[in-house]
Order: sequence, then structure tokens, then C-alpha cells
Amino acid sequence: MIDFKRLQFLSNKVKANTANQQEKDEYMLILYQNRSITKSQYEKYIKDKNNSENINAAITIGGILLLGYLLDKLINTNSKK
Repeated sequence: MIDFKRLQFLSNKVKANTANQQEKDEYMLILYQNRSITKSQYEKYIKDKNNSENINAAITIGGILLLGYLLDKLINTNSKK
């Protein structure tokens, strides 16, 4: 199960370019373990951690994942009323 609060925290830091290397690595690992990025994408990141293309793609993917989580919460909250 994903810790969405941690994912959001890391996503915000990565987007703002304030994440340190350990935080970026954790962010990418969360996405990989959740199967939100492929093994190939994760390995590309590991080989070239300074490639902004890899990070930018991960930011987009993480954003979509967070959006899905928030929509699920909203739908479940509204359906319980």
C-alpha cells in the first residue's frame, strides 16, 4: 500500500527542485514498487539520476497517481452520504 502523504510530500519537493538525492531516489522507488513506472524507466533513472527527462516523467506519473487517489477519496466520501 502506498503512503500517499509521503508520496505527495516527495512529489512536491521533487517538483519544487528542493528534494535531495535520497528523496528523489525514494520517490522513484515508490513509483516503481507501485508499478507506476516500468523496470526500464526505473533502471534508466538509476543509471542517470541527473537526467531531468526521467524526473519530469516521474513527476507527471506521480501527479496522476495522486489525482487518482484524491478522486477515489472524493467518490467514496460522497457515496457514503
